[in-house]
Amino acid sequence: MSTGISLAIGITVLAVGTYAMRAAGPVLRNRISVSDGVERLMDRATVVLLVAVALTGAFFIDHDFAGWARPIGVTVGVIAALLRAPLAVVVILAAATAAGLRALGLA
Repeated sequence: MSTGISLAIGITVLAVGTYAMRAAGPVLRNRISVSDGVERLMDRATVVLLVAVALTGAFFIDHDFAGWARPIGVTVGVIAALLRAPLAVVVILAAATAAGLRALGLA
């Protein structure tokens, strides 16, 4: 029974923390001012973090290389997105490319 209570407490703490983080932006936006340099740095840091997460997901499964099919599929999806294809088309092209390459033996 203590496992259930611990789980409920953990979920509650995470939910409250998540809500507090989301509410902090609108509440503190007008109270805290940062310089233009800091704002540019934060914008760049956000992009770098998102690219790092995307590349890690595209190239690795756990700690191992995912094989060539996944990065090639991601590349096809990125190209389709840059060409302004609808999201469904982007996802289908990327998945079909990776699946086709895996079917051909290029894992």
